[in-house]
Amino acid sequence: MKKIALVLSLVICQLAALPVGAQTAKQVLDRCAAVVSARDGVQADFAMNSAQFGDATGQIMVKGKMFMASTSVASLWFDGRTLWTYMTKNNEVNVTTPSEAQLQVLNPYNFINMYKKNFKYTMTQTSTAYNVHLTSTDNTRKVKEMFITMDKKTYHPTEVKVLQNQKWTTFTISNLKTVKLDDATFRFNSKDFPSAEVIDLR
Repeated sequence: MKKIALVLSLVICQLAALPVGAQTAKQVLDRCAAVVSARDGVQADFAMNSAQFGDATGQIMVKGKMFMASTSVASLWFDGRTLWTYMTKNNEVNVTTPSEAQLQVLNPYNFINMYKKNFKYTMTQTSTAYNVHLTSTDNTRKVKEMFITMDKKTYHPTEVKVLQNQKWTTFTISNLKTVKLDDATFRFNSKDFPSAEVIDLR
């Protein structure tokens, strides 16, 4: 009888060790990604707290891989390939081709383009939120860890924490809503900043 109980205990332990939680975490992330990837686009307010980049508050608009973010310090446009960064204080625009890691600390929603490959997941939950912990399985990846907190009812992401260069950047996100956004929203328009100096760093 003891042997049977021991065998059953081992089986239960093995079943518990199977990646059921990981699959559930991915399903939650998939639903969150579907919300953020609304065909016409989404808009939200955010606050960033970063040991590496400082603190900022602003608004962000996202459509697929494209985004536009504005704060009192800077405005950024990314059309899926090129990033324009306008620095208010210097009245200059830097034009770059950003890496995946750079995009993740500029766009809190960029995790929807990253999580499906080379990450493992664990998940905890409260009565109101899912909390997914993502850990990179690729040592060459600059983003080593992420924590994504999502509202249980809406699957809206409410907090995104990113570990890069051994420093954390935290985004708190609110007032997410679906909006209709033209692709031109995500490209810098020099007519809007006629006196700005444009510096091409590509």
